[in-house]
Amino acid sequence: MTQNHVVFFDTTLRDGEQSPGCSMTTQEKLSMAHALEDLGVDVLEAGFAVASEGDFAAISTIAQTIRKPKIASLARAKQEDIELAGRSVEHADRPRIHVFLASSDLHLEYKLKISRQEALDRTAKSIRLARSLVEDVEFSPEDSTRADRDFLVEMVRVAIEAGATTINMPDTVGYTTPDEYAKMFREVRERIPSVDAENIILSAHCHDDLGLAVANSLAAIQAGARQVECAINGIGERAGNAALEEVAAALYVRKDYYGVDTSIQLNKLYPTSEALGQIITFKPSPNKAIVGDNAFAHESGIHQHGMLANPLCYEIMTPASVGVAKTNLVLGKHSGRAALRDHLEKLGFTLDPEELQQTYHRFVTLADRKKNIYDQDLIKILPDAIRERRGASVV
Repeated sequence: MTQNHVVFFDTTLRDGEQSPGCSMTTQEKLSMAHALEDLGVDVLEAGFAVASEGDFAAISTIAQTIRKPKIASLARAKQEDIELAGRSVEHADRPRIHVFLASSDLHLEYKLKISRQEALDRTAKSIRLARSLVEDVEFSPEDSTRADRDFLVEMVRVAIEAGATTINMPDTVGYTTPDEYAKMFREVRERIPSVDAENIILSAHCHDDLGLAVANSLAAIQAGARQVECAINGIGERAGNAALEEVAAALYVRKDYYGVDTSIQLNKLYPTSEALGQIITFKPSPNKAIVGDNAFAHESGIHQHGMLANPLCYEIMTPASVGVAKTNLVLGKHSGRAALRDHLEKLGFTLDPEELQQTYHRFVTLADRKKNIYDQDLIKILPDAIRERRGASVV
């Protein structure tokens, strides 16, 4: 792996599944794992082994079946969690244990009721245990973005000395901003030379409570993070995780700016999104970037005219590049003559300028009254002469 490669750590099956309405059976998880493997994710977080017998079974099944990505199992900084996580991935070709422990004073005092020193001791002890089971250990100081910076740096240093190979600094509650998050990554790199010297991978895990998960993830990459944790369709706790498809598309479309590469097969983004939508209880919002039903749909007459002239006018990537069949020029009250003419020609009707003008006025009147315009509606509003001409030509 080069310094310009960004590892995609997919947590659809773990953090994503924690979203209300997104729970999956073992078979559904396995089906989704196959889709994620085909997509090209580098690390697949299959679940939280201690959460339930079903989650343990799902992780174990995936570890025995999926071969290309690393298989990770989440664990609290507790012996029982770590040992169970180790057993859940023991049959994986490349197993990973992902250990987490709170780093903010808020979490330490009110949730765990332990001191900072106890947290540091627990960090070291848990990572050493995990390293005795697998070579690849990731550590997450939970709630990093609200932690005291000096203490966060010390916790990261202790984790690396104990054997962590990846350090994930999560914006657990979606609190930070891109500038702040990038500064945190740069500061950790500057204050802990072993991060770069020992090729420790820094990772970003962002939640979308302020709608900044993708922006924060990209900012972290600019600041040296070389792993990004995300979920298909952005599912996850509360407002969700950074959406994998958005991060991947941004790095692809703006490679000139970010200068990194990934293993993601971009043309499988939409099919993977569709696969998830069929498994859980909902699909993405229509206006969802990259994979929403309207992501490549245009109704405005100005936009449609530009699209017909050159798709680059209003699309920064082709639909095919992310696995969408085609651009959709939607006919509605905002549509113009160019889109109407194009659609009618596809239906087999060629109109001269006067006929187009007459038909367009009828179309606008209809569109003001009717939300959805169908092909049969268009044919009905055509002047009789045009329909008769078409009928004669067919005969």
